[in-house]
Parts: sequence; structure tokens; C-alpha cells
Amino acid sequence: MTIRNLVIKLTSGAEAAERTAQAFTVAAVAASSGARVSLWLTGESSWFALPGRAEEFELPHSAPLPDLLEAILANGTVTLCTQCAARREITEPMLRPGVRIAGAQVFASEILQDGTQALVY
Repeated sequence: MTIRNLVIKLTSGAEAAERTAQAFTVAAVAASSGARVSLWLTGESSWFALPGRAEEFELPHSAPLPDLLEAILANGTVTLCTQCAARREITEPMLRPGVRIAGAQVFASEILQDGTQALVY
């Protein structure tokens, strides 16, 4: 079986709770199913890169965001957009363990790999 790559770019946060939960759910399920998953936090989702922020998120009938995030981190990568971090004055030492900051060059290299599917939420 070929391992597939899945890159998900999430632009929403708590203001679009269903879209946000969908992105985390798809990423966690794919990662748990053996896909190489890379979740990119951009825009308002940037805040989920900080400790405690996923724990504040609630959506009825949705898996808890901290559990989904931990599943993604255990089996894939979570990246905070460089420009989004700078606009929010988020720095590396402030990040939840396992989250990295990277920019467009890294994003482009990930989505241009053969066998990669990209989703934007």
C-alpha cells in the first residue's frame, strides 16, 4: 500500500467552528490511518498553535480539539505560518510542543510532492 501525503491549510478559527473542526477531524483521521499529514495553521487558526487554545474550543457533537490535535502531532506535522505568527506576535518559545513555524517555501515544497493531496478549509 502506498502511503499518501495530505496537506491541509486551515484559515479559520473559533469564528467558523464547524469548518475548523472539520479540518482537524480530517487531519486526525488521515494521520491515524497512515497518511503523512501536514496541517498548516493560518489566519485565525494560528491561535491553536498556542498551549491551551485548543482546550478552549467547543463544538457540540465534535471530537475534542485537543484530542484531534494530539493525534495529528503524534502521526504528522503541525505548522504555523510565518507571516501569520508575526502578525499575531507569536514566537517559537510560545508554541505548543511539536508545532513549528515555517513559511510559503516549505508549504509549496510540501504540496508539490508527488502523491500529495491538498485541502483548504
